[in-house]
Amino acid sequence: MTYSIIKLDKNTGTLGIAVASGSIAVATRVPWIKRGVGAIATQAYTNTMYGTEGLKLLEKGLNPSEALSRLLARDDEPEKRQVAIIDIMNRKAVHTGNLCPSWHGEVIGEDYIIIGNLITGEDVLLSAKKALVETRGGIVKKLISALVAGEKAGGDRRGNRSAGILIKGQINIYERIDNNSSPAQKLYNILKKKFDW
Repeated sequence: MTYSIIKLDKNTGTLGIAVASGSIAVATRVPWIKRGVGAIATQAYTNTMYGTEGLKLLEKGLNPSEALSRLLARDDEPEKRQVAIIDIMNRKAVHTGNLCPSWHGEVIGEDYIIIGNLITGEDVLLSAKKALVETRGGIVKKLISALVAGEKAGGDRRGNRSAGILIKGQINIYERIDNNSSPAQKLYNILKKKFDW
């Protein structure tokens, strides 16, 4: 249904999430960030409780693994969820339930997590990873380049329809495309114009 890239800029403490999906208005429910605390992407059969309550748990001092364990224990259908968490200390936790739509999986890097389900295959995540790591520039350009790379690699099996980017920290951004045939690319074009890359 969706793929997301979650990243921490360790130099500035800025957190960001970029997301694309075959569903409309994906950025209204998948990405959750609290500045100086953490970032959470909740997708597959999305349960926004992971975002709202997860950030509260991180703010109380739980690490991502502890927070995720508590959230999964509260969920009647945890095997339908895909969740990734990074906190401001760069600690990470990921859950991909067995009942998430195929293909599903995740890639965990030094300061990022990439997750996806109901995507065309692993190439979506690997292409996003390559762009994220190799793109020169700040967190905005890295995230949106990774999102576009995932879209070009196949994206959602149904075709991408919406995309969004949420960033909080040294820079604060919330931009979304709710219904478009190439939402990641359209979002890239908007941000490119705004930031004059």
